[in-house]
Amino acid sequence: MPNQRSTVSNSFYFGRASVAYMGLDDDAREYHREEPPGKLEIATTKPTNTQRDLSLAYSPGVAAPCRDIADDASDAFDYTAKGNLVGVVSNGSAVLGLGDIGAQASKPVMEGKGVLFKRFADIDVFDVELDADSADAIVESVAAMEPTFGGINLEDIKAPECFEVEERLRDRMNIPVFHDDQHGTAIISGAALINAAEVVEKEVSELNIVFSGAGASAIATARFYLSLGARRENITMCDSTGIITNARAEEVNEFKREFTTDRPEGDLADAMDGADVFVGLSVGGIVDGEMVRSMADNPVIFAMANPDPEVDYETAKQARDDTVVMATGRSDYPNQVNNVLGFPFLFRGALDVRATDINEEMKRAAATALAELARQDVPDAVVKAYGDQPLQYGADYVIPKPLDPRVLFEVAPAVARAAVESGAAREELAPDQYRERLEARLGKSREMMRVVLNKAKSDPKRIALADGSDEKMIRAAYQLQEQGIADPVLLGQPDDIHRTADRLGLSFDPEVVGPDERELEVYADRLYELRKRRGLTRTEAEELVRRDTNYLGSVMLDSGDTDAMLTGLTHHYNSALRPMLEVIGTDDNADYAAGVYMLTFKNRVIFCADTTVNENPDAEMLAEITRHTADLARRFNVEPRAAMLSYSNFGSVDTAKTQTPREAVSILHDDPEVDFGVDGEMQADTAVVEDILEGTYGFSELEAPANMLIFPSLEAGNIGYKLLQRLGGAEAIGPMLVGMDKPVHVLQRDDEVKDIVNLAGLAVVDAQE
Repeated sequence: MPNQRSTVSNSFYFGRASVAYMGLDDDAREYHREEPPGKLEIATTKPTNTQRDLSLAYSPGVAAPCRDIADDASDAFDYTAKGNLVGVVSNGSAVLGLGDIGAQASKPVMEGKGVLFKRFADIDVFDVELDADSADAIVESVAAMEPTFGGINLEDIKAPECFEVEERLRDRMNIPVFHDDQHGTAIISGAALINAAEVVEKEVSELNIVFSGAGASAIATARFYLSLGARRENITMCDSTGIITNARAEEVNEFKREFTTDRPEGDLADAMDGADVFVGLSVGGIVDGEMVRSMADNPVIFAMANPDPEVDYETAKQARDDTVVMATGRSDYPNQVNNVLGFPFLFRGALDVRATDINEEMKRAAATALAELARQDVPDAVVKAYGDQPLQYGADYVIPKPLDPRVLFEVAPAVARAAVESGAAREELAPDQYRERLEARLGKSREMMRVVLNKAKSDPKRIALADGSDEKMIRAAYQLQEQGIADPVLLGQPDDIHRTADRLGLSFDPEVVGPDERELEVYADRLYELRKRRGLTRTEAEELVRRDTNYLGSVMLDSGDTDAMLTGLTHHYNSALRPMLEVIGTDDNADYAAGVYMLTFKNRVIFCADTTVNENPDAEMLAEITRHTADLARRFNVEPRAAMLSYSNFGSVDTAKTQTPREAVSILHDDPEVDFGVDGEMQADTAVVEDILEGTYGFSELEAPANMLIFPSLEAGNIGYKLLQRLGGAEAIGPMLVGMDKPVHVLQRDDEVKDIVNLAGLAVVDAQE
């Protein structure tokens, strides 16, 4: 069992070294070779279109920030990319699965690390491959680059030099220095250990822990477990010779010497006998079923060698009849210990408070945040990304999945907070504002929805959820209540709803209105009163209220027993909308309802209407839809600029179809209450391209490109928003129903929990107003 660095999975850029993966090898070569070669590029973040732009970016304008930084070095964080730039540094002496391949050959790996930093935490990276063999040479080279970077990630440097390099650089540099091969595995497996101990109902301080492997990762992980509460006397470490006993203290290096034990000499099998936890950071296939059976009741097994774990998942599970909490470095088994759950978010939190170090408190905060996240309900998008396999806290789910976007919002703030509390931070961030900054990094839609959800939380309202027995709706209700966005009322069979909530492990007692409750009589009376002259009998009214939660929810809202309503998750759009129109109807100042989608791009937001309701709107309808959509935009703090779309530009084609949007513009221009920009008819590119709008059509009423696109027909609107979403890379939020008398929204049948929460938040804001 050789001493080697962690073999924990990073399946994002490595395949397994076997004949079966030759196809993957060839695909990877083509992937890297395709123009432009590699995986990273540098992009500008400021305009460079004019001579003035260039004079600001470089000489002579650049002299001003240079002088400021010369006077105060901290200004570099304000004027340059330093605060979001990490150096990924390696000499290629211990590359995962490849060994000592040298600096040049390690470059694809370091670029890959940069991809992960950017993909998961929006951190920019320069990869630095040093042709240096000694610790002195690495330290001097890296220390000299401190003015360039906000942090240093050391990668694939062999032990024991890696310990010295990191320690000396941390002492010498005033920015975070982090050796991921040591601490990444420690943090992620530490999070798993916290939850595993809870699952098997044992205290961390009581766990007898055996390590297979005594390299850099094993040493760092053992140290970290001590900081989580494990006891040194309960840790047994084995290397290729066997148990590292006190008798061997003189023959091992100083780092192994930290974990010598007074127990008798023996091999790994001896060490595992009676152990509560096995931590494998060595080589595959060295643990068999008999060794697993020798462990204590309900054992925890972290077999993290890659590509083949010390003991495979099936062998470990089949060896025992009791609970086995099993984690590996592989993505095809539960509980993958993957360093990508750690380093991007550690650095995100550290960079955002301009930390001088990543200390033990910050690492512990990261592990604790990961452990707590695993206990929460998992978003639908994450479940889908992993083949719809069940993801619920327990033996097979003690750490979050790498593709879970919530990791950023949980780990980075926890790390930042720990940096402030431990004195490592140079800046302090308000928690709410910091979360909004993080939301913005993951896309405009999150930033926009944060505006609405914050408004909702200021005054939560009661919202009826018509598809109350559906699992997604129950999960959404839990989140709405847990986050303080709304007070949900689930409509459906109470026994089914409570049974589903218990199965999902949701610890809340939702308010439920079922079809058999006596109080529904009053709702049947109300429905009959509203629809008796439309052919509805009293008996039919009671049947509808008890059988169809869309009617029940609509009447409850009409009666004032709830403030808003959502439906549509288990119904076609039209059948879900009909009861709302019959019972709630449109606003007193509205004749029509309409469906609006908000499309968010990287730096742009566009509202599209009508996309779901009115098939062939006339000019009056288009004008009304525009007013409603403008009101909606303002709820998102967006000042509306509306374009009436057509295939004509300002009269260039004169037909009945082009006259309709043109007439709608005239109606809006003549309306003294319209206080936003609107113009048309115009083609879609005229509406959204500044050069066309201001150049060719400088007379337009719009001061900037439109952020509201009003389509001439339902067909055009539905096609248009879907093309923008699929080909333009936009995220779509909606459909949001406007023009109704009370806050109601109709979901799409394939909507996820987050979509339900978003529309519920919007409905609450509607109700507030």
